[in-house]
Amino acid sequence: MIIDENKCFGCGQCMASCTVGSAIFFTRRNDSAVICQVDQEECLECGNCLRVVTCPGEAMSESESIHTYPRSVTKYFSDPRWTHPATQIPGRGTEEVKTNDVTGRIRRGQVGVALEFGRPGLGARFSDVEKVIIKLARLGVHFEENNPLTSLMDPETGHLDPQVLSTRVLSGILEIMIPIEKLDAVLETIREASSQVESVFSLDVICRMDPDGTIPVLDTLDRLGFAYRPNAKVNMGLGRPLFQEDSP
Repeated sequence: MIIDENKCFGCGQCMASCTVGSAIFFTRRNDSAVICQVDQEECLECGNCLRVVTCPGEAMSESESIHTYPRSVTKYFSDPRWTHPATQIPGRGTEEVKTNDVTGRIRRGQVGVALEFGRPGLGARFSDVEKVIIKLARLGVHFEENNPLTSLMDPETGHLDPQVLSTRVLSGILEIMIPIEKLDAVLETIREASSQVESVFSLDVICRMDPDGTIPVLDTLDRLGFAYRPNAKVNMGLGRPLFQEDSP
């Protein structure tokens, strides 16, 4: 985001809408008039200030740099209106696993694990995210192909494109799929890596219920000391047939 100093009145309305709270600041022009400016290192190109605020001087606009890699990556992971070129869907992740009952992405005996890095007011740097990816890659996990993060990494090593390591985004989601037997090792690895990450991240564990109605991952979570909220998403399929898993 950029602000034309010749049009800005210095009203400060845009500052309150900044999702990181520090990218827009007051400064003085040569004639000592107070105006607003944007710290390009702090700005996440989320576009919230442009959407929420009607600038009285029409001084705000998006820089052409958002169309140029790697700055464009900041935009893709921070502005929910933008469609990511790798996934062809808006946002930072894939089609949500709450639709699993109609898509069948995760089968019985499998576990989906998602790590959601960053949050409004904080954000996350890909250099932090890479620390976790590298450790998980050593376990031979399957990275979700349609995830925007996967398009930036070497799935064999977990290394991200060096051009994006310093990039800061509002948030990003890492998604993997593993056999349930690997859950212990994956959770222990995530716990170890968490001490090296400066941002915050949340952990999602996704699975299908067993035929008897029990949730097969809860014993593992309890044994390893992971506090959890057994959130449930009831998806009616909007007329689509429920996924029927083949019998073994």
